[in-house]
Amino acid sequence: MLESKLNLNFDLVEQARGHASRVADDTQRFIDRHTTVAVERAVCRLLGIDGVNPFDVPLPNVVVEHLTAKGAIAQGAAFWIGNAMAETGETPQAIAEAVACGALDLTAIPVHSDAGIDKALAPAVREALAKIAARRGRREELLARYGDKEGPWLYLIVATGNIYEDIVQAAAAARQGADVIAVIRTTGQSLLDYVPYGATTEGFGGTYATQENFRLMREALDKVGEELGRYIRLCNYCSGLCMPEIAAMGAFEGLDVMLNDALYGILFRDINMQRTLIDQSFSRAVNAYAGVVINTGEDNYLTTADAVEEAHTVLASQLLNEQFALRAGLPEEQMGLGHAFEIDPAVENGFLYELAQAQMAREIFPKAPLKYMPPTKFMTGNIFRGQVQDALFNIVTILTGQKIHLLGMMTEAIHTPFLSDRYLSIENAQYIFRTMRDLGGELVFKEGGIIQKRAGEVLAKANDLLAEIEGAGIFETLEKGIFAGIKRPRDGGKGLEGVFRKAPGYRDPFVEAMRKGGEGK
Repeated sequence: MLESKLNLNFDLVEQARGHASRVADDTQRFIDRHTTVAVERAVCRLLGIDGVNPFDVPLPNVVVEHLTAKGAIAQGAAFWIGNAMAETGETPQAIAEAVACGALDLTAIPVHSDAGIDKALAPAVREALAKIAARRGRREELLARYGDKEGPWLYLIVATGNIYEDIVQAAAAARQGADVIAVIRTTGQSLLDYVPYGATTEGFGGTYATQENFRLMREALDKVGEELGRYIRLCNYCSGLCMPEIAAMGAFEGLDVMLNDALYGILFRDINMQRTLIDQSFSRAVNAYAGVVINTGEDNYLTTADAVEEAHTVLASQLLNEQFALRAGLPEEQMGLGHAFEIDPAVENGFLYELAQAQMAREIFPKAPLKYMPPTKFMTGNIFRGQVQDALFNIVTILTGQKIHLLGMMTEAIHTPFLSDRYLSIENAQYIFRTMRDLGGELVFKEGGIIQKRAGEVLAKANDLLAEIEGAGIFETLEKGIFAGIKRPRDGGKGLEGVFRKAPGYRDPFVEAMRKGGEGK
C-alpha cells in the first residue's frame, strides 16, 4: 500500500469498501438469477454467429428474437443452439442462417441430454476462447517487443463519423505522441438494441461501433505502431443496450480499453437499471478474459452536479464499480476508475481540492490504472484560459500518478478539435510531465492542512453514503437520485422488456470458463 500523504483513515476506507462489497453481493444475487437479450446475443457472437439477414438485421438478433417469440429465451441461446448442433451436426452459423430463412424452428427439435448439449457446444466454446486468448497474447507480445510506457498514457479522441477518416486522424495523433486512441461512438448508438454491421462512414458526432470498424482501426494502429516502434492502444465504448456484444466484438478484434461503467447507462442514457446491471456483469467477464482495461464514468457526475459538493459520490461510485468488477472476475489492474478535474475555476483553493481528490483516488485504489478526465464544464471560448486550465489538470496528473490521461483541448467549448489543437494539447502535457516527472515524490502535504482535511471530509461522506446505499439497496438508491442528481425508476427506462429470469437448464458456457481461464491463457 502507498504511504498516505493525505493521512487517510484506512480503517474508514475498509469500512466504505465493506459497504460497497455488501451492496455488490446483494446486487449480484439478482444478476445471477437473470439474463438479457443482449447477453444472449453476445453468447451467439461468441459461438461464432455473425452477419445479417436480407433486411440487415444481425443474425444474433434474429436468433434471440426467434427464441423470445417462442417464449424460450429464458433457457439461454446456448441451450437451443447446442441442442440444434447435437441434433443436426451443423455449426452455430449454419443454424442461425437456417433460422433466419425460416427453415428451422429451434424449439421444435427434440431436446437432447445436458451432456449431449454441452458436448456439442464444447468445440465452438474452445475456439472462441482460443481466439480471444490469442488476441491478448499478441498484445502482450507487442508490448514485450516495444516496451510499455511507465508514465501517464496520453489518451486522444477521434470522432469524424467516417471510419476511414478516423484512421487518418488516429495515425496522425499517434505520430504526434498519443498512446491511446479512443473512437467516440456515434450519437445515439447506445440506445440501439442491435449492433450495426460492416464498415460505416456516416456517424454523427462519432463513428458507429461495429466489429469491422474495430478490425480496421486495430489494423491501422498496428501499422503505425510498427512504424513508430511502440504499441498504440485502441479504445471504444462497451456500454448501452449492446454492452455485452460490444465486449465480445472488442475481445475478438484486439481492443485494449473499453468505456464500461456499471451505472452510466442508467443515469445518463435512461437505460433500465436491471438491464444495465446484468449486462455489465457479463461484459466485464469478457473484458477480464481479454485483458481489456475498462474505463468507468464517474467524471460524468461532475458535469451535472457540483464538483465540490458532490465529490463524495464519485468516490462512492468508484468503490461500487470496483466491487461489481471484482465479482465479474476483473482484476484491479484492469480497472480504469474514472474521475475528473471539474471544479469551477472561480472557487478559492479549487486546485487544492482537485489535488486532494486525485491523490485520494490514487491512495485508495493503488493498483488501478486510474482514468483522469480534463476540464469541460467550465471551459469557455477563451482559448488562453483553457490552455491554463488544461495545464493545471496536467500538473495534477503527474503529481498524483494518474495513468489514463484524457487530454484537454483549449478549444473544448468551440468546436471538434483540429489536428493542430491536439498537437498543442500533447505538447502541453509532455512539457509538464517531463519537467515535473518526479515532483510528486518530493512533496508532502501539510499535516492537518487544506488538502488533508478535504480528502478526509470526502472519504467520510462517501462512507456515510455507502452505508445508506447498503441499507436501501442499489435499486432504491438509483430511484432516489443520489448519483448525479438523476432519478431513475426501477421498472422504467429503455430495455426492460429484454430482461428475463433464467429457467431450469439455462446455459452460458462462457462466463465460468473465462473466470477459470484466469488471465486468458
